[in-house]
Amino acid sequence: MSRGSATGDGPPAGSDLELLRAHVAGDRDAFTELFHRHRDRLWAVALRTIGDREDAADALQDAMLSAHRAAARFRGDSAVTTWLHRIVVNACLDRMRRRQTHATVPLPDGVHTDGEPGRHTGGVEPTAPAPDHDTALVVRQALAALPAEQRAALVLVDVQGYPVAEVARILGVAEGTVKSRCARGRARLAVLLGHLRTGADGAVDVPRVTAGNRRPPEGVGSSSGLTRPDASQEEP
Repeated sequence: MSRGSATGDGPPAGSDLELLRAHVAGDRDAFTELFHRHRDRLWAVALRTIGDREDAADALQDAMLSAHRAAARFRGDSAVTTWLHRIVVNACLDRMRRRQTHATVPLPDGVHTDGEPGRHTGGVEPTAPAPDHDTALVVRQALAALPAEQRAALVLVDVQGYPVAEVARILGVAEGTVKSRCARGRARLAVLLGHLRTGADGAVDVPRVTAGNRRPPEGVGSSSGLTRPDASQEEP
């Protein structure tokens, strides 16, 4: 199927919208190409929103299967990337709410506590981390302690750098709601990270949460023909 626009009336050749339309029309490769084009940022959003590689990979897989099936219902009232991000964030929030009653904080190398300090469900006790890694872990743990909606807003605005207006479209809320969630999330992070104060003025210096994966993630096969990031992959 040709993906160019012979008349110039359609979307530009190779655009996200054209790929989505080609997928709806029966092109078996179009959606995979669309996913590969945006998977790094989608993966980064999923990972930072959930905070656990396995859950993030599962949420991203669920989201892409949903998008694959719902493509024909895309109305075009937002960018395709906005639509994809909305589906990914919703999948992450759904998964976070389902595990809320027995949530655990991600630890290095995929080790999780079972709710009691010093006890682990499996794996080897991690060695003492380097100071920089230790600080990054504390920040990630603090981010994981935020309510899901605040965390999603902060990940999109402060970590991924999306404009507030775009985040509002992704989350399906008003811009003021995004600003409010970010403000409450930052205030809570400042309290949680108060022991990391630096400077003579005593102001809380909240380290920037490291950005998501900027390298093409290794993929594992799926029955849909898509690939998802390897959940065991280390962050850059």
